[in-house]
Amino acid sequence: MAQGIAKAPLPDQRNLAWYVDKTVQVLVFVGGISAILLILGIFVFITKEGMGFITQTLDIGEFFTSPNWRPTSENRPTYGALALIAGTASVTGLAMLVAVPFSLGAAIFIGEFATGKTREILKILVEMLAAIPSVVWGFIGLSIMNPLIIDLFNVPVGLNVLNSGLILGLMAAPIMTTLAEDALKAVPDGYREAAEAMGATRWQVIFRVVFPAAKNGLVAAVLLGVGRGFGETMAVLMASGHSINIPTSPFDSVRALTATIAAELGETAVGSDHYRALFTLGIFLFAITFLINLTADLVVRGPRKR
Repeated sequence: MAQGIAKAPLPDQRNLAWYVDKTVQVLVFVGGISAILLILGIFVFITKEGMGFITQTLDIGEFFTSPNWRPTSENRPTYGALALIAGTASVTGLAMLVAVPFSLGAAIFIGEFATGKTREILKILVEMLAAIPSVVWGFIGLSIMNPLIIDLFNVPVGLNVLNSGLILGLMAAPIMTTLAEDALKAVPDGYREAAEAMGATRWQVIFRVVFPAAKNGLVAAVLLGVGRGFGETMAVLMASGHSINIPTSPFDSVRALTATIAAELGETAVGSDHYRALFTLGIFLFAITFLINLTADLVVRGPRKR
């Protein structure tokens, strides 16, 4: 009698496998569709709360061109978001100046130079850095960076664009490092081997072969980092000085859109113009982050389709 012939699965085993397969398919489908429904639910909620202000009270010209955010003024409440937008953009821009070189450098070292346990340890450390709560980063900006900036630059206040930009850059760097490292790893090894066979040095291979091949993933990593910066709240609230001001230098205190919502929403009367104006800021933030993430997705998917 021949040995090594696999036995056919029993009918009960086939039925069990079929049920397990269907159950997993349903769970994956529910997980995917629930994320979409949750995002739609959030958008519907903030739109419903802010739409009354948009249709009845909002002055588009004042909202985008006036730096005066005085929603609680008794004489004439004003809802100018220019200073808030400028504060958010300045902090995020400085954060990207910090995060992009740091994250790309870390990704290059982890993906192209580190090997074995060194690579695994560094990847774990980067992931642990991403797990630090934002309020802890805020305490670092408030307790450590604040007096340090005052002493180093001889400024009266250390809670400013520089402080919050550095903190936000360190917060955004881990996710950008992970995404950039994945993009570098996706480049086929054959590209590297072909370049080295032609006499290219290690750095020439990285900058002239690997980087151009991975540029779409690297751009997507940067864009997602920008979205991370726009959406951060607590650390920016604690490290920026929370002052309504259009910054003219890195040492100016500013107030971000997210920090404004977090600081004022709990003290406003539900249904008031101030309450609905804060939800209008939320709609604006949602639209900005959605466009950033959509752009990042199109950057990655577009070239693949071509």
